[in-house]
Amino acid sequence: MPSSPDWEGVGRVLRTPAVRIGAQFVVWCVALAALAGTVGASNGLTLSKSPKDTLAVPRWLYLATGGATIGASALLASFVTDRAFIARLDDWSYPLPSAGRLRRLAVWGGRTLGVVVLVLAVYLGFTGPALPTASFTILIAFAGGRAALPILSYVVGNVWPILNPWRAIATVLPSGFVTYPASLQRWPAVCGLLALVWVEVVFPISTVPSVLATVLVVYSVVTVAGAVLVGPEAWFHNADPVSVMLRCYGAVGIVQRYPDRVRAVLPGSRLQDPDVVTDRSDIAFVIGLVWELTYSGFITTTAGDTTIRTLTAVLPAGSTTNRAIVVYTAVFLAGYAVFLGAYLYAGRWSRRLSGTYLTSRALAVRFAPPLLAVAAGYHLAHYATLAVSLAPAMVAVSASPLVPPPNPVVLSPPGWFNAASIAFVLAGHLLAVWAAHTAAYDVFPRRLVAIKSQYPFVLVMIGYTVVSLWLLSLQGAVPPFVG
Repeated sequence: MPSSPDWEGVGRVLRTPAVRIGAQFVVWCVALAALAGTVGASNGLTLSKSPKDTLAVPRWLYLATGGATIGASALLASFVTDRAFIARLDDWSYPLPSAGRLRRLAVWGGRTLGVVVLVLAVYLGFTGPALPTASFTILIAFAGGRAALPILSYVVGNVWPILNPWRAIATVLPSGFVTYPASLQRWPAVCGLLALVWVEVVFPISTVPSVLATVLVVYSVVTVAGAVLVGPEAWFHNADPVSVMLRCYGAVGIVQRYPDRVRAVLPGSRLQDPDVVTDRSDIAFVIGLVWELTYSGFITTTAGDTTIRTLTAVLPAGSTTNRAIVVYTAVFLAGYAVFLGAYLYAGRWSRRLSGTYLTSRALAVRFAPPLLAVAAGYHLAHYATLAVSLAPAMVAVSASPLVPPPNPVVLSPPGWFNAASIAFVLAGHLLAVWAAHTAAYDVFPRRLVAIKSQYPFVLVMIGYTVVSLWLLSLQGAVPPFVG
């Protein structure tokens, strides 16, 4: 008689780490290849405002494929992993050489460089060339600060504490006249982030150097005054939106500073630490990072152009520009409220599904750090082209900021960058799914409860994925009436 299959042995093989990782890798690669083949080549991403070719397949199939990728990855992670395997991955680290005196020298040199760059950016914003691609101010702020610095933070680690010019200035001034109110948490940073995004939309700071220089002066005054009032440590940890943003992005990176020393970890491992997100203000900030990139992508598409023009025409009175600013603001705040509300509702839904004694607020806090991986993927998809395109111009202008070349070279990235943008979005979401899976196993002792608790948050991530992929499939357009 033929022997019966050794199902127990097969199960042991399927539960090995190599098979688990290999299975997820195959699913991800197949999904990415399928999505990459659905979009025609183009000269850039949504934010480049360049036209895109039409989809090679129906848009619903393209979007469904992206959403299904996230859902399938969540199910696969749930059923082919266990606590021991998760713990081995999350606990892995490699100690890096201690910098010691070299680190102190790097901090001193980095902050000095930051102050010099800030002074030059303000001065040349008012006196330098008006051409954006020849302006030191615009190139440093957007190609450097808006694109390259966050990319460095979530790919490697947060270097902003070394470069922060406002912290360097505040450190040498008398400070700490009042205590930062603990009840404020990170809400000032949330308001600051939303305000910066609003200013970027309604004012031509990416095209007129003098306007950007004025914004830098105002931001510098507010930041230094706040740091002097409550102390640099409290201000830059809680209230400064740029510092909080880069610290959040840095939690995704592979180089992390721990109390004992600096260590290399797997991407996203730091997202399990309890100090990454601690309260609702942190949740609001993380959702702000996700939404502002979605909003930026929306208003620079033909769909965004049509929406803004239609709503502006509906408003009864006022100049076109003023009505458009009202519309931009309303769309921005309404979309943010929807994104934040959907996530908070997922926390309540997760509590009902899991039947836990934990509050929905506690669950929302625990599952919020994975969204930083989503934000990182969004950012890379939207700004990778900008960083690559303007890199030669930024190098040329930075080499001679006082006498820049009249027309620096600007690259036109190849068409495969469009497929790369889809890969960046999905990679961020897949890393977020894994981080959420790890968080669930950390919170709930029972395997089935841990799996069920993730469903609402995974559905929210699928919604974010579909929206982002939809934006990447649309043709680019210049935002109307402003800028």
